[in-house]
Amino acid sequence: MPQSFPSRRLVSAALAGGLGLALAATSVAPAQAHEEHGPRGPLQQALSRMSLEEKVGQLFVQNVYGSDATTPDSRNIPLYGVASPAEVVKKYHLGGVIYFAWTDSVKDPQQITGLSNGLQQAARESGAHIPLLIGTDQEQGVVTRIGPPATQFPGSMALGAGRSTDDARTAAAITGQELKAMGITTDYAPDADVNVNPLNPVIGTRSFSSHTDLVSQMVTAQVKGYQEDGRISATAKHFPGHGDTATDSHTGLPVITHTRQQWETIDAPPFQAAIKAGVDEIMTAHLLVPALDPSGDPATLSKPILTGILRDELHYQGVITTDSLAMQGVRDKYGDAEVAVRAILAGADQLLMAPAMDDAYNAVLGAVRSGRISHKRLDESVRRILTLKWKRGVITHSWTDPAKVSGVVGTPAHLAAADAVTDRTGTLVANDDKTLPYAAGGKKVLVTGYGVGTTQTLAAGLTRRGATTQTVQTGSAPSDAAIASAVAAAADKDAVVVTTMKAWDTTVTDPKAGQQRLVQQLLATGKPVIVVAVRDPYDIAYLPGVKTYLATYSYSPVAIESAVRLITGEVAPSGTLPVDIPAKGDPQSVLYPFGHGLTY
Repeated sequence: MPQSFPSRRLVSAALAGGLGLALAATSVAPAQAHEEHGPRGPLQQALSRMSLEEKVGQLFVQNVYGSDATTPDSRNIPLYGVASPAEVVKKYHLGGVIYFAWTDSVKDPQQITGLSNGLQQAARESGAHIPLLIGTDQEQGVVTRIGPPATQFPGSMALGAGRSTDDARTAAAITGQELKAMGITTDYAPDADVNVNPLNPVIGTRSFSSHTDLVSQMVTAQVKGYQEDGRISATAKHFPGHGDTATDSHTGLPVITHTRQQWETIDAPPFQAAIKAGVDEIMTAHLLVPALDPSGDPATLSKPILTGILRDELHYQGVITTDSLAMQGVRDKYGDAEVAVRAILAGADQLLMAPAMDDAYNAVLGAVRSGRISHKRLDESVRRILTLKWKRGVITHSWTDPAKVSGVVGTPAHLAAADAVTDRTGTLVANDDKTLPYAAGGKKVLVTGYGVGTTQTLAAGLTRRGATTQTVQTGSAPSDAAIASAVAAAADKDAVVVTTMKAWDTTVTDPKAGQQRLVQQLLATGKPVIVVAVRDPYDIAYLPGVKTYLATYSYSPVAIESAVRLITGEVAPSGTLPVDIPAKGDPQSVLYPFGHGLTY
């Protein structure tokens, strides 16, 4: 698709005539319009020209299957009745699309860029000719949709351990710049939850900290990094706060038992900080907070929470987007069609990933036609969405140049910055027998535990530093046979490095107790054992006798490479715990407090 630039008059005509009418006729990329006159007049005119179907379509952000816009993919047919991603966009006049690896949306930067441009062309050819918001969950760390060569960072809790708001902003800025280069306009990050529950199965290291002030500082830094430096939209999530639950809202409906005063003290401040920083979007949570709304409706469907608190009390004027409507936490009480209607009535603007699109789309259309959703209420949401698209340049510059992607994504400067930031996050929690720093040269080292790539990356790093390594990957729930194999391999080694990943989580459906047995049997060999927790730092409470324990908060390669540098003493550990680590079974007894961290 050749790239050329229309005049300012053509752009203005496009805005006044429907926000994209002229673009569809020219099939070119628009120049960046000047914003000094503001979008209010043209946006209002565009809104008045949109059909009801086009307005309702703007409320939906859907996942589509396929790695390019126009190739049919049969997985789309049961969901949407059409086969190609472009046809999905056109059928519903979609307001946005969300990318995942499992939908084949994100394979490599050039593919992503091509998909983004193809979907934007489909949007410009559809209905009101309004370009899409294209989003993904690139929180970094354990929630990372786009892997290398895109620059990787270790995630929120690692940044909390580093304590540097400058580093947090740098991570968001680089992430935002790279996403924008690939045509992605929205990152569903940062996570503004305060992880006060160590047994939280869904947030954990996605949170910066268990301390509200630290979370607020980091959220502010990242909102500015994404929006001011990266020039994409940030999304603070999950309102009104998902940090104190032992239930995963993907599979159930959590209940937050905080009082109103506790909510105001613990959960609310990071969202208030995000609002003060000008965050473009806030994502809702599928959970119950009886102190805020005793109705039994999840926050996503609660008018007292979304309108009464978020809009009226916190004075948030940006876009409210739901979390995925395919999650069980929001589907338990009402059917998929009714959920979409109730979310809009509650105050949401965007409906993310409706699992029964025809039912949800038609239900919202019907609710407007019947008067259940007023035209005024519908226009409020559409106006916010269009304003955001103007603000982020989506309307006036939806095309991204494939030739420029390699000059932005995964550049040496970005990778070096990621290494430097990561080196400031690793936390040495225990070093009782002074095993670290470990001189690996000439030593025989067993690397075992969780993760094929994780153990291989560790072993490769130690090998480059002169060690002779053997890798025995045992997984997240090692069998007795796997444990025996690792113990046998340790017999002739000088030291053992073992990785754990949520070893505390011993639920019936995900029995991590095998990790605990693995560590205990390795300790029984008498060899020096270096435990590297590659996700939650809480594992050490479930591993009695461990003398050497390093927390990386992430199993991304950038975090594991940094762990090698910390183990061998090339870098002195400087991260400090952003959470308390309580004793097993006794949350009131703290083994290692917030702020604890050793160095060399």
